[in-house]
Amino acid sequence: MFDFMTLEEVQERGPLVHNITNIVVANDSANGLLAIGASPIMASAKQEMDELAKMADVLVINIGTLDGELVEAMKIAGRAANLAETPVVLDPVGVGATSYRRKVVQGLLAEIQFAAIRGNAGELAAIAGEAWEAKGVDAGVGSADVLAIAEKVAKEWNTVVIISGEVDVISDGTRFAKVANGSALLPRITGSGCLLSAVCGSFIAVQDDVFRASVEACASYAVASEYAEMELERKLPGSFRPLFLDALASWSVEKTRAKAKILESGEHK
Repeated sequence: MFDFMTLEEVQERGPLVHNITNIVVANDSANGLLAIGASPIMASAKQEMDELAKMADVLVINIGTLDGELVEAMKIAGRAANLAETPVVLDPVGVGATSYRRKVVQGLLAEIQFAAIRGNAGELAAIAGEAWEAKGVDAGVGSADVLAIAEKVAKEWNTVVIISGEVDVISDGTRFAKVANGSALLPRITGSGCLLSAVCGSFIAVQDDVFRASVEACASYAVASEYAEMELERKLPGSFRPLFLDALASWSVEKTRAKAKILESGEHK
């Protein structure tokens, strides 16, 4: 099922990815998207959201650094994207950390149809209403089954759920896949999850099957991180960051196929 040709579609078509994202990761997200061949636009003025929804191939909403004006822009952009049939991806950064973040995400989910939601286990557990001990924007720990959380949220909100971690879990409520790739250095650089959300968006922009696009995006991204780590003499995050950007710029179908470790539905009970 996963032939990774979506990766080549991104490189060939260069989808326009509209990011409403946080101030911590905007630069890294833009550079990462450029590296894979996508075209980023980082815009949050509510006055231009309607026009951008018609121009963009996908909208990625990231709640990392919130304020009232930004939330309003997110809602306007999301509704406009839905009307334009432009797919929308949600990254609910730290949704369980404060009551304000929970309220914002509940409002976004109520008003916008999301093609995909990507976050860590703690963030998706918060959306699912499952008990979980998270610290700020970190994944934290919990006893709930991650696959069950993914399926629950996917069914409730009619979306594809991507839970990032040591093993990524992707589900559309009926299908699931696990991606067992990725460098241990990814969690040690700021914005690696936020960039993954944007990368998933770029894949979704060129592939009608959102589930397939999400799995291929996660695997391609994780495999690139492994190639980057292979170039390091010492396993340090500061050295890893530029090598990871280079690995994204030089990724290929062949490289991804060679290392991807994907467990598909029907292979897990």
